Formats: sequence, structure tokens, C-alpha cells
Amino acid sequence: MTPRTIRAWSFVHKWTSLVCTAFLLMLCITGLPLVFHDEIDAAFETEAWEPARPGGPLLSYDAILEAALTNRPGEVPLYMSFDIDRPVVNVTTGPTPDAPGSRMHFASFDRTSGELVPPAPDGGGVMDFLLQLHTDMFLGLPGMLFLGAMGVLLLAAIVSGVVLYAPFMRKHDFGTLRRQRSRRIKWLDHHNLLGIVTVAWLSVVTLTGVVNTLATPILDLWKAQQLSDLTEGFEEGRVARAESSLDAAIAKARQAAPGMTLQFVAFPGGAYSTDHHYAVFLHGETPLTENLITPALIEAETGRLAGLREMPWYAKALALSQPLHFGDYGHLPLKILWALLDLATIVVLGTGLYLWLARKPQSARESGRPAALAVRSAS
Repeated sequence: MTPRTIRAWSFVHKWTSLVCTAFLLMLCITGLPLVFHDEIDAAFETEAWEPARPGGPLLSYDAILEAALTNRPGEVPLYMSFDIDRPVVNVTTGPTPDAPGSRMHFASFDRTSGELVPPAPDGGGVMDFLLQLHTDMFLGLPGMLFLGAMGVLLLAAIVSGVVLYAPFMRKHDFGTLRRQRSRRIKWLDHHNLLGIVTVAWLSVVTLTGVVNTLATPILDLWKAQQLSDLTEGFEEGRVARAESSLDAAIAKARQAAPGMTLQFVAFPGGAYSTDHHYAVFLHGETPLTENLITPALIEAETGRLAGLREMPWYAKALALSQPLHFGDYGHLPLKILWALLDLATIVVLGTGLYLWLARKPQSARESGRPAALAVRSAS
């Protein structure tokens, strides 16, 4: 690699790192507790909730929906989801079908009685705050896209750092830590070592994070490309009333996709459905397919099955990236690994910022390396 090429890669690494470091530190710090969101929520539970009639008959989904709308008069249903390990149905409502997240109301209902399930304690509010800050910095889609752009810069910093690591290590063994040198050189070695050790993990988390920031455009593209034909013949601009039975719609979806598990239902007019259909989402039952979802579209007014629509590759990428981003595939052991790598990344970002702030004109001569490599490492 020529000195000119090294200087070019050094320039890319330095400035992409500097531009995105502050935001990436925020994402790493907020992401650390979010990795353990299930465990933290469980720790704040003062006592285990029990259904009103354990082992008793379950109410229909239509009955739960009626209870939810009675609880929130004047609102419309947006989503319905289902707890895996207890007879609880979660219903999200809002003043309009296209209500923003800030105006949605989430409530859980005991399927054995129709009664409200006590909400999560205050600890859940902290996690919600951290999730919102981590997702879009309370700025909605512009915030998500901005963080996605920061992720792209980080990917450029990762690639340039890997390219520059080989010439830096040319005269040193892998993992060399020069403990007898100056403080700056010692932090430089730690920065480079932790950076190259975490490069694969950081690349995966960054790439999945960028995909997650594109959730809204991906869903809009899915609706425009894959569902547009289902809206032909319906009145434009009118959201259908959900007059047909929700239980019948779910039964038809299950019949059309045997061997799949019910995940959630999106009502007409929302982001995950059309203006005229229930979207009943089902997922596979194996570890490999449980995050791959297939929606069945049911006409809300007539109850007719419009068809199954397998998610396109870009929507599948979104579905797979969300749990991978937070280490949800391997339960607690993988989450612990994710947390350790997250902490290592915080050190990489912090030392990189320190090296830039503590840079000296003679640092290249002091370390005995080419000036371009010193500039690269200081970033």
C-alpha cells in the first residue's frame, strides 16, 4: 500500500469516526440496558400476575376487542398481539387509524375474563424512554434516518480501519500492547486491538441497525409493491370498518397457513395493513423461521380471504435484523456476549476520541510509524 493510499484511507477513517462518535456513544450506552429489556422488566415485577380463571375457557378475540374499545371510547383498533406464555391479549388503539405512536394507547386484557391486566411498573417507562431515544431520538422518521446515516458512516470507519490495520501491524505481533510507552501509545494499542477484535460483531450490529432505521420506508415499499393490487376495486381514501368477525379472519388465516403461529393482527388503515383489510401475521415455529412472518389479508367488511402474501426479501431482512440487533436469538448467554462487546465498543469509541483530542504534531515520530498511520490511529 502506497503512502498516498494510506493517507486517503486515514482521512476516511478519521472523519467518518469523528462525525458519528457522539451519536454512536449514545446508541451504545442506551443499547446496553435494552439488550436485557426482558430481564429488567421481569425484575420490576413485584408479583407474578395470575389470570382470573386459570385453566378456564378463553374469551373470543371479538370479545376482547369489544372490551378494549369499551375501555377507550371513541378510539379505533390499530393492532392486536398475543403473549406467548400467558392468556393475555394486547390491544393498541388510537384516535385515528394513522395515529402516530405518541397518541397510541396500549392495554393488555385477561383472555379468561376480559379484565385489564395491570400495566408494567414505572421501570417499563424508563425502558420505553431509552428505546425511543435509541430508535429515533424522539424525532420520528427524520431521527431514524439520521441515525441510519450515522450507521453508514460507522461502516465506512470500520472498513477503513480494517484496511489500515494490516500496515500498522506489519512490524508488530497481533495484539501487541506497548505498556512501557507513553499513555497515548498505550491507549492507541488498546484502541486498535479492541477495534479489530470487535470488528465482526460491530459490523453486524451496525448493519442491522441501519436496516432497522429504514423500517418505515421498507413497509411503505412493501405496501406499494406487494399489496397495491389488493386495493383495486375499493373506494380510495376510505378506511373500511372492521365489520366481519376477527375470530373468523384469524381462523381463515390459520387455515391458509397451516403449521404457522399467530403473531399479531393489524387493523385497516394502519402501517402494516391496507385501508380495507385485516392483516393477520403468522410466523414459523422453528428457531430459523420464527422471525420470518407471512401476512394473510382478510377483507374487513366481508371476511373474504384475499390471499397470503409472503414478505419480500427486504422485509425479511428487516424482520431478521431486529432481534439480531439486540441479541435476542440466543437468550441470556448471547445477551451477555452482546453486552461485553457493547462495552468494548464504548472503549473503542472513547479511546478514539481521546486519541484525537490528545494528538501531538510529533506523535508519528514518537511511535516510529509513518505519519499517515498515526493520523489514522488517532481517530
